[in-house]
Amino acid sequence: EAGMTANSKGTASARMISRRRLISGAAIAIGGFAASAKTLFARQQQQMAEAQSKGAEALLDSAQFGAFTKMPAEVRAQDGAHFSLFGGMILGRNVELAPNQRIVQAWRSASWPAGVYSIAKLEMSGGVNLTHVVLDHTGFPEGGFRHLNQGWYDHYWGPLQKYLET
Repeated sequence: EAGMTANSKGTASARMISRRRLISGAAIAIGGFAASAKTLFARQQQQMAEAQSKGAEALLDSAQFGAFTKMPAEVRAQDGAHFSLFGGMILGRNVELAPNQRIVQAWRSASWPAGVYSIAKLEMSGGVNLTHVVLDHTGFPEGGFRHLNQGWYDHYWGPLQKYLET
């Protein structure tokens, strides 16, 4: 599963792996987080029929995140802030936030070994009525690709789109 991606091939994959290592290394340096020795990554792209500010706000606000996932959440839009999502099943810290453009988080499942964090990076672009989101999730434990890749669709993108449409 190393190097699996939904949308890249050839040299683009090589560039992505190098970029992921750089991001993982930066997270380790600034936060003391551990990443998996093998670089595993997932890339997803989504179109949302809503302003990028609303999508980003929903991902970084406890009440809104809880509303679209229908599970308890503690998250806030502040660099370095810790978060707990899906009733404590996902834990982490905000590494970098660029309002309405980028969210980078050190992200882990509560079931992973202590101290193991992956990096989830969301890049947002678009305008008033349409947002393009690119997710790059890297450094998760070997064997986690299928579960995490599907989990983003089932627990983030689908519910978030429904929430934003209401």
